[in-house]
Amino acid sequence: MKVTVNRKAHFNAAHRLYNADWTDARNATVFGKCANPNYHGHNYELIVSVKGEIHPDTGFVMDMKVLKQLIETEIEDQFDHKNLNEEVEEFRKLNPTAENISVVIWNKLRSKIDANLELSITLYETPRNFVVYSGE
Repeated sequence: MKVTVNRKAHFNAAHRLYNADWTDARNATVFGKCANPNYHGHNYELIVSVKGEIHPDTGFVMDMKVLKQLIETEIEDQFDHKNLNEEVEEFRKLNPTAENISVVIWNKLRSKIDANLELSITLYETPRNFVVYSGE
């Protein structure tokens, strides 16, 4: 029997969506207001989901205290109140779209969580816009 446990977290961050190889006009056409050269911000909501067998000794799929600490150190401390384009190494050459942010978060957490457990990231950029990434 597999069960999924979830931990919700949040961080506030600024970003700019643009392709450095394009003109300002093309960036504005493709990314709209999100191409603003002065950046813009979001209150991101993050759900980290871990799926696996319940351990017979603990009754846990994963110790939620451990998951909470991983999210704090690997994600919140790295992304919260940051300009993603300028201050987060992974986005110096990678457009910080919600899609790319979710992949970066997954990659940061995957190696720190037991390989027998499935990992999925749900990232809300706004209450209506969100992405899900499971490593596929």
